[in-house]
Amino acid sequence: MATTVHCDIVSSEKSIFSGQVEFVSLTGSLGDLGITPGHAPLLSGIKPGPVELRTAEGKEEVFYISGGFLEVQPQKVTLLVDTVLHSHDLNEVAAEEARRYAQQAMTDQPANFEYSKVAIQLAEATAQLRTLRQIRKKLGQ
Repeated sequence: MATTVHCDIVSSEKSIFSGQVEFVSLTGSLGDLGITPGHAPLLSGIKPGPVELRTAEGKEEVFYISGGFLEVQPQKVTLLVDTVLHSHDLNEVAAEEARRYAQQAMTDQPANFEYSKVAIQLAEATAQLRTLRQIRKKLGQ
């Protein structure tokens, strides 16, 4: 059995990762997924949060995604995502500020209040913060 599988992470703006991986971990629409070479074919929605990769060289890569779709084929794993950021591009202060703003808007509900937009902002900010905390926990910080 192969020890790696090709993985692509692509958004509408750009391809952020393309290479051989030993393992992919993410949260699908029905729960947590761990994908290794030889995984059964699969299509799934992806929930906002972290995507962890272990490259063929053994390097750990972590990305934040805002949602999208996953396709697993015998020789390839493809993540088609809405928004993707490498973990080192996440800004905890900005994410916390966005979360607080969205929570305040839901409490105050100003005249131009759009619940769906604010709910999406709150979910994305919370997922970014959860991703940062998982990275810190993994690094022992």
